[in-house]
Amino acid sequence: MRVLLCEDIKKLGWFGDVVEVSVGYARNYLLPQGLAVVPTEANLKALAEQASSRAGARASERARLQELAAAVEGAEAVVAARANEAGVLFGSVKPSDIAGNLREQGFEVADEVVQLPEHIKQVGTHSVKLAFAGDLTATVNVVVVARQEETNEPTD
Repeated sequence: MRVLLCEDIKKLGWFGDVVEVSVGYARNYLLPQGLAVVPTEANLKALAEQASSRAGARASERARLQELAAAVEGAEAVVAARANEAGVLFGSVKPSDIAGNLREQGFEVADEVVQLPEHIKQVGTHSVKLAFAGDLTATVNVVVVARQEETNEPTD
């Protein structure tokens, strides 16, 4: 079934696109939620102007993300975590830890952008991919260091 999208839907299309979807997906989800309409001439004309303005906004957002990806490429994030003597962490380094450190350095990196293929559970340097858009990525180095715990030994 062909539908006209009224919203940007990830992995399906952009606002104003006419896409082919299964009948069940259209009838049970897209149409009742107001995410799509049947592509009549009136609907196409009504959404055409808005579609062009949204396309311009998407292009400017893409340019901003490209600049951000170029700026953050090769950056280094230093994360301190509790570890034992062998360098194994008691927990793991989360994407929010990495993104938070990059934000402290002045980069506008959201937590969802950080793509960890597996949990970081060792002290050392790790290469992490940041996925800003489908094909727009950057790689940063994450240096995990053991946090020094203060010892509060009782004195006699």
